[in-house]
Amino acid sequence: MNLGSQSPSDCYKSIASPSKGIFKDKGSKFLAFAYPVETEDEIKAIVAGIKKEYFDARHHCYAWRLGHLGDKWRANDDGEPSSTAGKPILGQIVSNNLSDILIVVVRYFGGILLGTSGLINAYKSASAEAIAAATVVEKVATVRYRICFDYAQMNAVMKCLKDFRLSPMNTIFDNQCSLEVDIRLSTTNSFTESIRDKCIRFEPEGR
Repeated sequence: MNLGSQSPSDCYKSIASPSKGIFKDKGSKFLAFAYPVETEDEIKAIVAGIKKEYFDARHHCYAWRLGHLGDKWRANDDGEPSSTAGKPILGQIVSNNLSDILIVVVRYFGGILLGTSGLINAYKSASAEAIAAATVVEKVATVRYRICFDYAQMNAVMKCLKDFRLSPMNTIFDNQCSLEVDIRLSTTNSFTESIRDKCIRFEPEGR
């Protein structure tokens, strides 16, 4: 599958809140659950929770995609024939140009085999229903920076934050001060140049 990439800008699409979809075929029931996510740890916790809640289902297949470029992803067939579940789920995520999203499809077997094409259609259709039920939102990719400065530089730092419309977080104001800001990717270079011109120390934070 060619995942391509999101727009080269720092804007991308995700969903605002969890949503659900359902598809039925020949007695089998496919329950789809879509979630907005940002980390792999968050994804693991959600998948584990779904498996626990729907413990009596035969399969818990899923796919996810992360980041403003959509270049981090995974698809899992969870026991279904190869590429009949996770790949169709991922295909719906990609075709709708979404990222920071997880879709889990829970299958209850109805006793009649659907075949390869039937499975692909079922997982695709259930995922499409969940996406159709979701509210799509635009997100902006950011980088978090920690800025360290002397108290005497406070006014210069605050003016810089105001100029870039940034809100400080995790602030420490003492003789030696520090704060964190989330900077839009498209303005990172101009912001860091502005800070550097004021001889203020800064570094990107791991997120």
